[in-house]
Amino acid sequence: MNGRAALVHDRALEAYGFGDDHPFNPLRIRMTLELCDALGLFDGHPWVEPELAEEADLLTVHSLTYVRLVQQAAAGLVDLVELAPYGIGTSDNPVIPRVHEAGAHVVGAVLKACRVVMSGEYDHALCVSGGLHHALRARASGFCFYNDAGVAIARLKEEHPGIKVAYVDTDAHHGDGVQWMFYDDPQVLTVSLHESGRYLFPGTGGVEEKGRNGGIGYSVNVPLEPYTDDESWISCFEAVVPEVLRAFEPDLILSQNGCDAHKLDPLTHLSATTRIYEHVPRRMHELAHELCEGRWVATGGGGYDIWRVVPRAWTALWAAVSHQDLPEKAAADWIAKWSSMSPVKLPALMFDDPRDYPPGPRQPQISDANHRTVEAVLEQVLPHIR
Repeated sequence: MNGRAALVHDRALEAYGFGDDHPFNPLRIRMTLELCDALGLFDGHPWVEPELAEEADLLTVHSLTYVRLVQQAAAGLVDLVELAPYGIGTSDNPVIPRVHEAGAHVVGAVLKACRVVMSGEYDHALCVSGGLHHALRARASGFCFYNDAGVAIARLKEEHPGIKVAYVDTDAHHGDGVQWMFYDDPQVLTVSLHESGRYLFPGTGGVEEKGRNGGIGYSVNVPLEPYTDDESWISCFEAVVPEVLRAFEPDLILSQNGCDAHKLDPLTHLSATTRIYEHVPRRMHELAHELCEGRWVATGGGGYDIWRVVPRAWTALWAAVSHQDLPEKAAADWIAKWSSMSPVKLPALMFDDPRDYPPGPRQPQISDANHRTVEAVLEQVLPHIR
């Protein structure tokens, strides 16, 4: 099951962020990369230089009017009142200098990751800066201006006619942008496990959202109850994801690995630990080798406890992508460096201690509700997937 793995990254990708006071802080990427490096996990593995996405790439899934407005907003050439209908300039999606270039760079990096895997140069690739899954055709949303996965999938479909892409999103927030872009497309399977939209942004991702026209059955949503813990989360994942991927038989798996389902995350209400961030990449790796000759591209995504959760979760992701064991302890020099800046104590271990996260009082009821959701999902979509 060994294979060649690459990290697609350069320092310019860390320009996509909205400042220290905004939840979406690229410092989490810097901390992740330095943790991987301090643990020796980059030794012998190449870094691939990303490329800036061209306007034509963006226009595969975004409208020309929208792209022009993002460009003009970044240059300060348009009034915020005109931008409001497009989600630009809100507290979630503030205008920063060169936001167009920064967003296009993320898109280009994920596109590059997909291309080096499809070319056979690498079996797996990680672009931890990617995962901007909320951006819509003509609207910024949820910290996302451009949809990197959407562009990459659209381009792959052009460059490899007949390709079947499975997009698997385990962010706590529904992967709405990618879903809607391919909602009627049977060549693209979108799977999202997330906290129910009844309680969390963006308010979508119900079981009934299963695609339309020829795409019925190819949008798969598993909305989880608030306070879902590891046992129920993993049970739902295992009941749905392998089943629908095997039915679909993809040529490539593109996974979005947001790590905001963790109990410490300040923006969500799930109760997972680092256990799921070890489990999911390992299973994606195994399923890629089982179903599509190992072709797997992974991205980052959400994750807003940038000190204690994100670096460890995405280091575990890189370890899975690059066929390495995750060390038991975090690197002492990494802890020493970042402790001086962190407002909270940094964990000494790469794995959460289960004793620190005892089950909540309603777990049997939550697990039962999630089990019923899974049954409804499979009944809705499996008869349609070919």
